[in-house]
Amino acid sequence: MEDILLKIIANKKIEVAAHKAAIPFTELEKQVEAISRKASFKEALIQSPTGIIAEFKRRSPSRDWIFKDAKVEEVIPLYSQFGASAISVLTDHDFFGGTLADLQQAASLTTTPLLRKEFIVDEYQIFQAKTYGASAILLIAAALTKEENKRFATCAKSLGLDVLLEIHNDREAEYIHENVDVVGVNNRNLRTFVTDVDTSYRLAELIPDEYVKISESGISKAETVRELRQAGFRGFLMGENFMKTADPGKALEEFVGELLAGN
Repeated sequence: MEDILLKIIANKKIEVAAHKAAIPFTELEKQVEAISRKASFKEALIQSPTGIIAEFKRRSPSRDWIFKDAKVEEVIPLYSQFGASAISVLTDHDFFGGTLADLQQAASLTTTPLLRKEFIVDEYQIFQAKTYGASAILLIAAALTKEENKRFATCAKSLGLDVLLEIHNDREAEYIHENVDVVGVNNRNLRTFVTDVDTSYRLAELIPDEYVKISESGISKAETVRELRQAGFRGFLMGENFMKTADPGKALEEFVGELLAGN
């Protein structure tokens, strides 16, 4: 089976090189200096009664287009209005149909903390995240060495960004360190894109209690969120469950209503 993650990472390095050629790192550093800290992604999850991280996602390698014509201005404000504790914005274009412009526009439309959902392979992308309005970045253990993970997390913290570290197996739990704020268990294997929510239950005990835990992918039922909460998770990243509908904001509203009704 084709290793999708390796394909994405190889493409990402080419993309970042093109971005650097268009806007030099030194220019990006100057832009960052004028940007104040955004609302905390971590604190939003701690304080939220639902912990739902609603994702703006047009497509996925596992199922191609989900909502090809989705518009930021039609989805993001409703995500905030209807109870998202945080919002994840995909900025990868070739595999997920997203752009940095989506993140920038989302930041202009909401004060809800934004996660830049991206395959980070260079500090340059972290400066981009700050410049375009993110509150947090994603670091994927499967895509990084331990040294890269620590270096990128340190860079993010220096810019006032929260760090979400994503793991998928026992070995990747070794990537957790002091500059990580939130640890996410991705129930979707990024190499095969097979999804299994049991992955979250299996890895929960490997994540120290001082880190906020979130479960990512494959969540579609309020009962699953309630069960994951009992296992110690405070955040739940959900994209396709909302984006596959004609009205993602309405789908979130109904899900949150069902979730809170069962508490």
